[in-house]
Amino acid sequence: MSDHSHASPLPEGVDLALTVITLCGMAYVSVSAFLVPLPLAPLALLAVYLAGGVPAASAALRELVHDRVLDVDLLMVIAALAAASVGAALEGAVLLTLFRLSSMLEHRAMGKARRAVQALMSLRPETAFRLSPDGTVTATPVAALVQGDLVIIRPGARIPVDGRIVDGAGSLDESTITGESLPVVKSPGDPVFEATVNLHTVLTMQVLRPMAESTVARMIAMVTEAQAQKAPSERFSEWFGQRYTVAVLAVSTALFGIFLALGQTFDAALYRAATILVAASPCAVVISVPAAILSALSAAARGGVLFKGGAALETLATIRTFAFDKTGTLTTGRAEVTRLLPLATDETTLLTLIAGLEAQSEHPIADALRRAIDQRALTPAPVTGVETHPSEGITGTDATGPVWAGNPRMATHMGADLTDPALATLQDGSETVVYLGRGPLLLGAIAVADQPRATSRDGIAALRATGIASIVMMTGDRRPVALRIGQGLGLKPDEIHADLLPQDKVRLVSDLAAKGPVAFVGDGVNDAAALARADVGIAMGAAGSDVALQAADVALLSENMDRLAAAHRLSRRAAAIIRQNLIFALGAMAVLVTGGLFFDLPLPLAVLGHEGGTVLVVLNGLRLLLDPIRNTRPPTPPVAP
Repeated sequence: MSDHSHASPLPEGVDLALTVITLCGMAYVSVSAFLVPLPLAPLALLAVYLAGGVPAASAALRELVHDRVLDVDLLMVIAALAAASVGAALEGAVLLTLFRLSSMLEHRAMGKARRAVQALMSLRPETAFRLSPDGTVTATPVAALVQGDLVIIRPGARIPVDGRIVDGAGSLDESTITGESLPVVKSPGDPVFEATVNLHTVLTMQVLRPMAESTVARMIAMVTEAQAQKAPSERFSEWFGQRYTVAVLAVSTALFGIFLALGQTFDAALYRAATILVAASPCAVVISVPAAILSALSAAARGGVLFKGGAALETLATIRTFAFDKTGTLTTGRAEVTRLLPLATDETTLLTLIAGLEAQSEHPIADALRRAIDQRALTPAPVTGVETHPSEGITGTDATGPVWAGNPRMATHMGADLTDPALATLQDGSETVVYLGRGPLLLGAIAVADQPRATSRDGIAALRATGIASIVMMTGDRRPVALRIGQGLGLKPDEIHADLLPQDKVRLVSDLAAKGPVAFVGDGVNDAAALARADVGIAMGAAGSDVALQAADVALLSENMDRLAAAHRLSRRAAAIIRQNLIFALGAMAVLVTGGLFFDLPLPLAVLGHEGGTVLVVLNGLRLLLDPIRNTRPPTPPVAP
């Protein structure tokens, strides 16, 4: 209830102490009033009024003086004082006791939502084992690590800061950062994030960021900022609550006069006006929205999905069209060898020879060949005199003689015949084909292509299952490449848009937005304009990426597409709970006000209905914390210890 306004809640220890004093005092007064008279009962009653009313009154008065805002808590204090002034001090004490108890429960519940992410971050290690250039290992405070330091990570230890594996391979538990419940295989060159757990083998990592700039630090900052930002429904409920509070106070005062005019005694009129004041107070209405928003933001962050505020959460619930960038979002963003076609040699020779030619190249195709060689435990053939021919390929000499590898232009230049029927399946334009030959003799060919992420197809299917009407894919690649990827993911040809420049993506997002709210999902690096134009911009695989965290409204820290559908479901569930809370709060308020106006509603019953309703909507909002975003994809076996 102090949380309804801008007033800061009391420290937890003070809040609990005041609640205990109020409850004990109320119990003492009740025994004295209904069972056996007890000494010092008036002092116990005074303690209830002081412990239950003074903190709320002082906070409400500060709001009134500093911000010129009438806090709804002030209504409770006024009602209790009005009851005491007409000889119903016990009923006023009941009001303040329930008010203090519900305030404490509300503050603790809302604090739980705020602390849900920070509790995970407390798992950061304090000490790291730094590897010196001379090979010695020393225990070092994590805060003292700087970029470039080498750190030994032992089995079972947590990663101290963001870094990159330089030696060793193993499985890591990244659930604290990405929400990924299954172990993730890491090898040299792969990034690792602070607070994740090395499960099996000894790893050596290089520090990429100091602790103050780590993914964890940025997550805390982003979630804190998101929780401080008001969603549209939060701003409305706050606006409504402030104005409605003034109206309730004015109407209750007017009703007091009306009851007097109708012949009721002063005490009876004031008691009834105080009852209506309590019944009509909008506490439950005001707290309905932030309880659900804070819980949803915390649940999402624990699942590896960061919202930049309640507005993004609310807007995501309205999305009916999702637009995806292809490369790096729906696909891995790196080339892989997909097919081998040996013609005048065997498959092993084809792969090792072409890998030998590409051994010193930094081209993405060379990376794909190196990965293919490593997977098959092969060694590239020794090739000397390697020369690069821009836009064509590469030449060199092995133990047999001159050899070349390249595109169709290189093959034609060497006099090779590309009309072999066996090559037809590789030449449909959906993959990059690299030919290998000796002079005019064509030894074979390999196909290289970007591959869909393992979770992309299931993620798109899960989005469709949530009721998404339209899903489109956008790419700058050629149409055949786009069709191969898109249709493999279950998209229809009319949902696949190819040969797009960055400005074309922005235009297409604008066209989609004209038909209804649209979300654009990209890698957060090359799609900033489209992310900004969409109603909700979503960055995939944003852990460790400053650009991604800044460019989007929502950041999925892992590359698991299932998280997107889960985040959409969470946003819709939050919207449903907000509607439930508002309907319940307004309905309960209408019933209580009707009872106060037309029936003899006792003040304690109005208090119980008001405070009970407030606690119930908070607890209903907290249900979102019980269903965080989870991983749903099939498990992949971890690296053996």
